[in-house]
Amino acid sequence: MSIWIRITEALSALTSGEGLSEVFDRLRAPPERSVGFTIAVIALGAKMAKADGRVTRDEVTAFREVFKIADDDAKGAARVFDLARRDVAGFEEYANRIVAMFSGTPDMLCDLMEGLFHIAMADGIYHPNENAFLERVAEIFELPDEVFEGMRARFVPDTSPLPHTVLGIAPGASKEVARAAWRKLVKANHPDALIARGLPEEAVRLAEKRMIDINRAWDTLSKKGR
Repeated sequence: MSIWIRITEALSALTSGEGLSEVFDRLRAPPERSVGFTIAVIALGAKMAKADGRVTRDEVTAFREVFKIADDDAKGAARVFDLARRDVAGFEEYANRIVAMFSGTPDMLCDLMEGLFHIAMADGIYHPNENAFLERVAEIFELPDEVFEGMRARFVPDTSPLPHTVLGIAPGASKEVARAAWRKLVKANHPDALIARGLPEEAVRLAEKRMIDINRAWDTLSKKGR
């Protein structure tokens, strides 16, 4: 069954007057977490798209890139986007409900944040309001500063992607510490691990760029001092 059919079913309760916030509350258990993840990225992405005062074709296209949305399913994705854009609930309420939805699986929140960075950079511009939006979401998600900074370093062109920042370690960390951080990240970002924790297959390829950056960072640090 297409994930968009499952999303349509999950959103059917909205006809009774519920908002997206209530939908998040009902998608806490596997396998519906993958549905919840997809709705969460699109819903928060829709809120963020308004942060810079405009919703561009690039940002809408970014949703389709992340989730490999077929033409037949485009209406379902557009419905989620429009519901979030028009919903009176603010993004902070969404973020808090999403934290509850992914309770016990903090890695899912990191995956979700990566999706938001992808959408933010879809038009090639990292707007100050988008940065403020993402910083506030990261705060609600309780993401460590080094994790958020590592993501920003990898996604934002004018941010220097320093190897230690990508690996989330201190600038003066030893090669042994760097190797341990690299191994941990490689294990956590293996496709099997991503699917096992509930990330929909449509979004697993978000980790492909992440793995390239992680391996490049380790390669740079491992060569130092040779």
